[in-house]
Amino acid sequence: MIKTLDKFSIGESGVVISVSGERKIKRRLYDMGITNGAEIYLRKKAPLGDPIEVTVRSYELSLRNSEASCITLEVT
Repeated sequence: MIKTLDKFSIGESGVVISVSGERKIKRRLYDMGITNGAEIYLRKKAPLGDPIEVTVRSYELSLRNSEASCITLEVT
């Protein structure tokens, strides 16, 4: 199944298929290690759902929902 990171539930993981969005956002995500083939695990969500905390390349990263919606993953 394929979906964007903002639609994930806590405990789900997936492999990055593509990163979309404005050039600025896309570059920021790439710099944080979110590239095609990277595995992402959703650890936590804030009480109101924004931001979220993920594990990518063995470190924790917080992302806004607007950023997470730019990341398309294949659920594993």
